[in-house]
Amino acid sequence: MTWTMPAEWEPHERAWMAWPSAEYTLGERSDEAWATWAAVANAIVRFEPVTMIVPAHLKDVAAEYLAPEVDVVEGDLDDGWYRDIGPTFVWGQEDALGAVNWDFNGWGAQDWATWDNDAHASLIATSASGATLIDSPLVNEGGGIHTDGEGTFLVTRTVQLDPGRNPGLTEAEVEEELAQTVGARKVIWLPRGLTRDAERFGTRGHVDIVACFTRPGRVLLHDQQDPEHPDFEVSRLIRETLEAATDAAGRPLEVVSMPAPTVLRDDEGWVDYSYINHFVVNGAVILCAFDDPHDAVAKEILAAEYPGREIVLVDARPLFARGGGIHCITQQQPAVPVE
Repeated sequence: MTWTMPAEWEPHERAWMAWPSAEYTLGERSDEAWATWAAVANAIVRFEPVTMIVPAHLKDVAAEYLAPEVDVVEGDLDDGWYRDIGPTFVWGQEDALGAVNWDFNGWGAQDWATWDNDAHASLIATSASGATLIDSPLVNEGGGIHTDGEGTFLVTRTVQLDPGRNPGLTEAEVEEELAQTVGARKVIWLPRGLTRDAERFGTRGHVDIVACFTRPGRVLLHDQQDPEHPDFEVSRLIRETLEAATDAAGRPLEVVSMPAPTVLRDDEGWVDYSYINHFVVNGAVILCAFDDPHDAVAKEILAAEYPGREIVLVDARPLFARGGGIHCITQQQPAVPVE
């Protein structure tokens, strides 16, 4: 079977999410975490079905926060980042739905993470969706890849080639596995991710807060414009890499700047606040907001990039304080392609 991962902006059957339960994600304010996860789910469900996976002991709590339209299924979890612990859905011949089950080891066997349950959390959505299970030996997460839907993928060397994930694996071997599982025809290797994301509680450089396709041949780039921030240099480096690249069809990439929020630091250090970490749903885009002057700029840019879709802002600061954003907690199940 030949498998292909569709672009995120193609029609969805539903969105999948996971209710946060780990202490290292809940932090000192579990109510803030639950309210934020619910705010994202409640925003999405206005446009497409949402299924939230909830551990049994938290079902009553989740019911207090979630809109009644959100479907709830019971499942054991360590954490709530379903982009990373969930399956990556793909299409095969004759409209066969597949679900890639990556090997998950806590973002490179981080000493603060647990993943006894998360290593198998992908199977919950795989089974419920009726998808064909595609087991992959590659240690990878959904936030570590992004596609144009035509076989071009963005990845970072600090994730797929991370010694804590895939020791000794080469670029060619990663590309071969991505070709077999998600239909990669061209892999563009970005050198790294953002600074905060490379620190102890980060993912070591997920691409989904750095750059994303908005259509084939066109990429949005996280553009840190303040030279005081270390991501000023990261943005320059990523831009050089993207502008020198071509996609699977041989086209040079058009790179569109997405200005970073103006805030540079929080109580923990340099922020990795990013508007790149949005989620495209049926008829809308769920956009990270930061109570920042650039929220309006990002909304205008995305309205132009995704014409006809409503741009819905959700305060993502509680998510980023816990290590991710809106894209990180969501995973799309594509709808059956229309011929």
